[in-house]
Amino acid sequence: AKKSCKQLAENSSERLKLFVKALCAQDKAAASGFISQAKLLNAAANKLVQSIKRFQGSMKWEKLPFKFLRPYYMNSGENLQEMEMALRGMEIALESIPSFPGSLMVDDGELKDGLLRLEDHISCTIRQSKCLVPGDSITVPESNAEDVTKFFQSLQTMPQSHQDLPTFFFLFCMKLLHSKSLPEPRTKKSVLENGKSKQNGFSFKEVWSSCGLDSRRVKPALKFSLSLGCAVLFGLKYSKPNGFWSGLPVAISFAAAREATFKVANMKAQGTVLGTVYGVIGCFLFERFLPIRFLSLLPWFIFTSFLRQSKMYGQAGGISAVIGALLILGRKNFGPPSEFAIARIIETFIGLSCSIGVELLFQPKRASTLAKIELSKSLGTLHECIDNLSLQPNHVESHKKLKFHVNQLGKFIGEAEVEPNFWFLPFHSACHGKLFGSLSKMSDLLLFGTHAIRFLQQESQKLETSWKETVNKLDGDLKLFKGSVGSLIKCLGNITSIPMLDKGLQKDGISYDIEMGKPPCPNFFRVPDSEEDEDELNKVLSSFLQHSKEAVDMIHGIEGEKEIKSQMVLSLCAMGYCIKVLIAETRMIEEGIRELVQWENPSTPVNLHEISCKIRAQYS
Repeated sequence: AKKSCKQLAENSSERLKLFVKALCAQDKAAASGFISQAKLLNAAANKLVQSIKRFQGSMKWEKLPFKFLRPYYMNSGENLQEMEMALRGMEIALESIPSFPGSLMVDDGELKDGLLRLEDHISCTIRQSKCLVPGDSITVPESNAEDVTKFFQSLQTMPQSHQDLPTFFFLFCMKLLHSKSLPEPRTKKSVLENGKSKQNGFSFKEVWSSCGLDSRRVKPALKFSLSLGCAVLFGLKYSKPNGFWSGLPVAISFAAAREATFKVANMKAQGTVLGTVYGVIGCFLFERFLPIRFLSLLPWFIFTSFLRQSKMYGQAGGISAVIGALLILGRKNFGPPSEFAIARIIETFIGLSCSIGVELLFQPKRASTLAKIELSKSLGTLHECIDNLSLQPNHVESHKKLKFHVNQLGKFIGEAEVEPNFWFLPFHSACHGKLFGSLSKMSDLLLFGTHAIRFLQQESQKLETSWKETVNKLDGDLKLFKGSVGSLIKCLGNITSIPMLDKGLQKDGISYDIEMGKPPCPNFFRVPDSEEDEDELNKVLSSFLQHSKEAVDMIHGIEGEKEIKSQMVLSLCAMGYCIKVLIAETRMIEEGIRELVQWENPSTPVNLHEISCKIRAQYS
């Protein structure tokens, strides 16, 4: 885990350097080249993050078994995710900058020089802190953090154009990354206060879960035991001398989490057959030379190491190929190799059949069905997050819930892409992939908005009471934003919650019951990119930026005026940019839902407005 953390630190610092180079690039082509290099490193970073999580989960024996006995343990996974989130925000900002170099970078040379110094400082801090691995000694660079971020004080006014918002958002993410890269000291007093606030004792349930004895671990163990037992039982029923070989494919690379059942079974079957055939050929060529048969395994080990890293075979197929060849080339006096190979292949298919049967018994729902359920849950949680968006103090639990559902959606989409369709409707992977990308981006932007609001709350404490009037104006703009975007997300969530359009929803015409007091459903579904739509959205954003400008201009004659103004400008611009991108991504989600509903109902013209009104009238 420590080695992966060091590699991730190097990766993060290199990506940061490329992002800063892209922002300071003199033309669009150079900036696109730097962004492409950073995306390649981003793929490697995702693998390193998964590796760190996997290793940390398997190293719990190094920690005290009970949570209440180890209050000083700090989970580095959250720190890694926060730093990756800031880098993700920089990438989003760079992709939305219309032209390079931006007007802000051309007009302000001091800002460009300060940005390069801050990039060097953050990179040095990340490398030396090693991503805050517990137990490592941390050495902070000697340079003063306040001097490094002093160049932000040159940002004293709000941008004149919406096109400058991505640059300000990039600088906001840069400052956020600087705050996250610095190690936070944890004193004994703070730890004890934190512990008292969370728990005043412990219960048997907490001790049970701390020891790892919960349903999430018992269920995989039961599933594995049942699969292995059934495989060996039916294998012995078929052939007593070779029956135990049917349990081997079940035991190879068993995963506790949900995985693509048919894909993994196919990988194991192909790997077993490929290795067995190689073993039979090796025995035929070197039948009388046992040492050479052993040496023939070396090139096979090298070849299967590449198979394990491929998408076609993966870990399960590569390991099965190794074992398939080893069992034939590494044994002697077991009869003709061809007969043993046929027996092994048959027992393998018996074991895989039992494994598939037990997997379907424990998890009968198809991945495509679960993907649609998670899509509806993600939209519902997204509506909740947008509805809670305010400049007043709020909680981040809804954001964690949204991130969880979006991650689950991505897992189910990946599994549904490789599962067989059988007699079901084919899975529209391209449309679901676009929806997942938009939801993931909106989830990140809402979290950035939460950080911006937190910074605004911290700085507003230094201002006079007149700040409350400005907060009311900004909250009014956010209400307009929530009224349009939030209501649209809610309607889209209601549409995705229906498996397929039933006959009642397919009928033309909409009827409303006046006696029930339900007005017609407002038409949030407009033609995308229309002038009327764009003007209305621009009015909401322009109003927010105008009120933000008034809030910044009223700050004068107080101590630390420049620092407070610069922080206000960065935070308000970050909020404005999040609003702008959230509106654009909402329209993309609307188009994706329309395409998905049309895919499921090819013979019915799709009108999301009519469907939403009928759902509202029928189910409310």
